[in-house]
Amino acid sequence: MMRPLLNASEAKELLRDMFRAAVASAQPALCVPAHLPSPPQGRLIVIGAGKASAAMARAVEDHWKGPLEGLVVTRYGYGVDCKHIDIVEASHPVPDVNGLNAAKAILKRVQNLTKDDLVLCLISGGGSALMPLPLEGISLEDKQAINAALLKSGASISEMNCVRRHLSAIKGGRLAAACFPARVFTLLLSDVPGDDPIDIASGPTVADPTTCTDALAIVRRYAIELPVIANYVLESGSGESMKPEDARMSRSESRLIATPQMALEAAAEVARAAGLNAYILSDAIEGESREVGKVMAALALQCARTGAPFSKPCVLLSGGETTVTVRGKGRGGRNVEFLLALALALRGANGIHALAADTDGVDGQEEVAGAYADPQTLDRSRSLKMDPVEFLDTNDAHTFFERLGDSLVTGPTHTNVNDFRVVLVI
Repeated sequence: MMRPLLNASEAKELLRDMFRAAVASAQPALCVPAHLPSPPQGRLIVIGAGKASAAMARAVEDHWKGPLEGLVVTRYGYGVDCKHIDIVEASHPVPDVNGLNAAKAILKRVQNLTKDDLVLCLISGGGSALMPLPLEGISLEDKQAINAALLKSGASISEMNCVRRHLSAIKGGRLAAACFPARVFTLLLSDVPGDDPIDIASGPTVADPTTCTDALAIVRRYAIELPVIANYVLESGSGESMKPEDARMSRSESRLIATPQMALEAAAEVARAAGLNAYILSDAIEGESREVGKVMAALALQCARTGAPFSKPCVLLSGGETTVTVRGKGRGGRNVEFLLALALALRGANGIHALAADTDGVDGQEEVAGAYADPQTLDRSRSLKMDPVEFLDTNDAHTFFERLGDSLVTGPTHTNVNDFRVVLVI
């Protein structure tokens, strides 16, 4: 028999429990050990980049029986202690000199390897910004400006990474090519819709079927202003990435070890244990955050009013990576922008609660994972003389939920399987 929740505090705690379960399911200590390769005849070199890479490195050290060495780069605050693998912290989402130097050091580590050596590459979301090694002639300042423009443009993560791959000296398979003739084995924590390895950290060890022409079309579609040298690289084709037929890619293999779908399934189990129907709508939703919020609100209202397509009490789960076209000067990330748009569309409807957060603990550029909304969200904001429409218009949803006391702050989660959204209808 279904057990309906009795009050708002129970609803809030259940949503938080589901988010915790999603994050816990993607912890490197849980995901990495079962996928470690067999020891090589030669050396094992561990490299990697991403918000989960340091925790992945620690999991490798804890379960690897033989000698190893290496270097990985992670976000500031996401480092963990390792004995044999050097951990470097750098800036995300806008790259800095620490990330640049780390990328150079990683390439140096894989020089002069033999076919008997094994490179274990640990890749997770955030690796694009954390390994910012541009092609010759493109400066770090150019790279920073390009990254900032991409983040504000409204381009999807796949589109952004296509551009990044064709302006990089390490992404788009170039890192695997540098390791040749050593074998490369990449473990991937996916933070992208569709789980395509080429889009996870812009695919440093994966052959890339896209082209400079594709990247240039994206730049023009979103009217992104590139430095002159970057435009030349794309127009001339000199930034072409590694293609599947290249012999240097023949010894590179990758494996997904944690995905958004797995995280959503873990959350769904928590909901079902509480006596609720749980439905995973999609693990790959994209589009403007505020528009996705409106659609999700309409679906929740339909369930509440008619019992279709899902009967209440139920939870509606989704993942993926929405985008925000920045128009204002606020602090909002894509998850809180989704949540504020959803709250406005719900208009205080009884019995509908929601949580939206990034599983890496950082929504946008804020050290805040996301937020919570309930049927009283709009009334409480107006009692504080806050206009929710104005906060949405200025992309300032973090400030909105912070003033309500409904921000979700986790600190570093040491993983990243992208956005987590759950709507509870009771």
